[in-house]
Formats: sequence, C-alpha cells, structure tokens
Amino acid sequence: MLTPFHLAVPVDDLEKARLFYGGLLGCPEGRRSDHWIDFDFFGHQFVVHLKSSGEGSIVIHNPVDGHDVPVPHFGVVLEWQAWQDLADRLRKKGVQFVIEPYIRFEGQVGEQATMFFYDPAGNALEFKAFKDMGQLFAK
Repeated sequence: MLTPFHLAVPVDDLEKARLFYGGLLGCPEGRRSDHWIDFDFFGHQFVVHLKSSGEGSIVIHNPVDGHDVPVPHFGVVLEWQAWQDLADRLRKKGVQFVIEPYIRFEGQVGEQATMFFYDPAGNALEFKAFKDMGQLFAK
C-alpha cells in the first residue's frame, strides 16, 4: 500500500479551484480557510493556496513521445477503467486538453494511457493509467 503524498499548489481563485477539483474531478473537500482548501485528491492530501496577484509561474515543455509535455505538472495514476471514465467525463464537460487522451509508448515497455490539461490557475495536470501496474517503473 502506498502512503499518501502531500502537495500544495498556487491558485488565483479559490472558488474556481473548488469547482474544478471538487466539482469536475470529484475530489472531496476537507479543511479550508479564506486562503486555502484541502482536497482528497484520489487518496492524497492536496491543498490549493491563494497566491498574491502578480505572482506568476514558469512552465517549460519537454518533448515526450512526440508531444510537448508541460513541466511542472502533477497528477495521479488511476486504474485503467477509472482513467477511461475520467477522460470521457472531461471530454463531455468540454475540458481543453494540452495533450488529448491517448496511449503513450504503445507496444513498448511502460505503455500507458495519459492525458494533460490545466486547472483554472494554469497548473498542469497529468492523469495516467497502466493495464499492467507492474509497468509503472519499468525500464
């Protein structure tokens, strides 16, 4: 069993973050204040913190499998069907993908389903799945 990670990211609007993470992604809300909100992010402690206006973030892109992957990014590895269900829900809600849902490294070691999109504050997220979870760290 994995132990939960803790991650905190900046956002510029707590209500938009609440609707995105709680509403769209279905993450239960935990504690909150006027400046932050805790979420149960697929079993992990995830906190959005209100950033001061004018604070920016730097995003670079690295080429992976013919796509420009935004860095930094975060996300979670889901079960295969849960990933498919999330991808379908996001498409139906009109989420604009940075990298559309697809199978990466098809037929190779580490084959995985992946998709990238941004939250309303511009934080990049990647959700992925493996049919064989033993491939998660395969070389």
